Amino acid sequence: MQDIREENISYTQFILVGFPDVYEYRKLLFIPFFMLFVMAVVSNCVIIYIIQTGKGFSSPMYLLICAIAFVDLGIPITFVPKMLLNFLFDWNDISLTGCLVQMFFIHFISSFESTILMVMALDRYVAICMPLRYNDYINMFLKIGLFAVLRSGTLMSILIILATPLHFCKSNVIRQCYCEHMALVTLACDNITINNIMGLVMAYTIVGFDIFCIAFSYVKIIQSVLKTASAKERQKAFNTCGTHLIVMSFFYISGSVTFVAYRVSNTISTDLHTLLGVLYLVFPASINPLIYGVRTKEIRQYLWKIVKQRKMAINTHFPLSVKK
Repeated sequence: MQDIREENISYTQFILVGFPDVYEYRKLLFIPFFMLFVMAVVSNCVIIYIIQTGKGFSSPMYLLICAIAFVDLGIPITFVPKMLLNFLFDWNDISLTGCLVQMFFIHFISSFESTILMVMALDRYVAICMPLRYNDYINMFLKIGLFAVLRSGTLMSILIILATPLHFCKSNVIRQCYCEHMALVTLACDNITINNIMGLVMAYTIVGFDIFCIAFSYVKIIQSVLKTASAKERQKAFNTCGTHLIVMSFFYISGSVTFVAYRVSNTISTDLHTLLGVLYLVFPASINPLIYGVRTKEIRQYLWKIVKQRKMAINTHFPLSVKK
């Protein structure tokens, strides 16, 4: 009977059930996640506008900041609007095709963000530790970016190709707010060993390699700063590097927890797993503009210049009345 069920039944419509343990309170969850979404969209749009329109933002570092702003804008747009509608109106349905498309873009964009973080770390390493050879490495950074697009696109396409022919007969309920690879394939009645292996290959070839390069870069940066910089410069460097590392650590650790939790049952609650799965995508997208944008002196000064110009324009068109 099980073989007949697997052969003849395969769900093509799925239900996204995020936070099942507090399902009746999901409307309240709309507020914090909506605020994070608005913060991510507005702040990243501001960073992109500043770098695209301002003068003096043509160096590789600013282009990388602009690239990560585009990525951080793209990640929440792929799933947060639907998630918010699910919270408010219980519009939880998603087709298999829609699920696979959403899965591809979420994993592709998030893996590309990992590569940009790696390139930013390497860029700072070369700028601080080998400043005289910095221009020689610019073309290398561009090649790494192109390689990252091909690497992520190829691996994510393989994941989708392997997941498409599966028979999803166990259930059509996905206990997540978006279509995550393992959340979907674990619903299949087929053997998913190859899917698990490809998931591990993706993790080690993308995240593992990127983390190694980031760790190497920051260790070298810290060693160089300790040897040559003054006390004030050391404090400034440690504050900057520390903030970057905290945000990157949250991104990688929370992502790793969600990755491992699908493979080790009963480790964490479903709601905590769902929360980490959402935050590891949305939280960095909300906070990165502050870390990589506003904390950069030139961007902060240009932003303040725009604010003052807007304020002067408003005062010109709507002058305050003076009481006699």
